[in-house]
Amino acid sequence: MQMLVELIGGLLLVAGTSFLLFGGLGLVRMPDLYNRIQAGTKTTTLGTLLTLAGTACLQPEWILKLLLIVVFLLFTNPISSQVLARTAHRRGVSRSD
Repeated sequence: MQMLVELIGGLLLVAGTSFLLFGGLGLVRMPDLYNRIQAGTKTTTLGTLLTLAGTACLQPEWILKLLLIVVFLLFTNPISSQVLARTAHRRGVSRSD
């Protein structure tokens, strides 16, 4: 049973870091600021959540701390993304065609 939990934890860590890597590539490839904000927020949220879930599988004694980080992340990432997009819109940053 322990070996299965470690395997799942490792797979979650790999999936999370892969999501974060693809998010970095998305930041480079997206045409405008609004798409970059969306790509960055979605991938960092999911990538970090998967990484934290993998860490929770590998270190069960850290679960409470990791859950607090997850709650904080779920509240702050969408809010910061919305604030950045609203500020860009108010400053007149143009969208791509």
